[in-house]
Amino acid sequence: MKINWGTGIVLSFIGFISFIMFFVVRMNTDNRANHDLVTEDYYKKELSFQKEIDAEKEANALPTQLQLKRIEEGLQIRFPKEMDATKIDGIVSLYRPSNKHLDFDLPISLSNAHLLIPDKRLLDGRWDITIRWTYDGKNYLVKKSMTY
Repeated sequence: MKINWGTGIVLSFIGFISFIMFFVVRMNTDNRANHDLVTEDYYKKELSFQKEIDAEKEANALPTQLQLKRIEEGLQIRFPKEMDATKIDGIVSLYRPSNKHLDFDLPISLSNAHLLIPDKRLLDGRWDITIRWTYDGKNYLVKKSMTY
């Protein structure tokens, strides 16, 4: 059987399309390529975005900024020294972009000006940290990304 140039072009197109379709199907069915949304309530969270902007402005206006520091025992979060630690109430959210099963939240309950997140809870890698707290009726928000 003799193959002319027209048949060769058609076979090449069919081969190329088959090659591309193989990878499309493979990536859509592979469990390693997880296509979850970043947050479950994406649209609901979008509506509260202005409140976040206002809380971030409040936190940036503080004379002493919130500090994150890695120490031997874990991650230390130091709140501004102007604030009475017993009146601070809020939550610390740690988000791991590479694996949503490692995400966790910690309530803020302080007796002194710092909060310690134990080293055993944090794996090496990138963490997005969101700290929301209320003090004297004002809301504050700090977002940081760090490699632990």
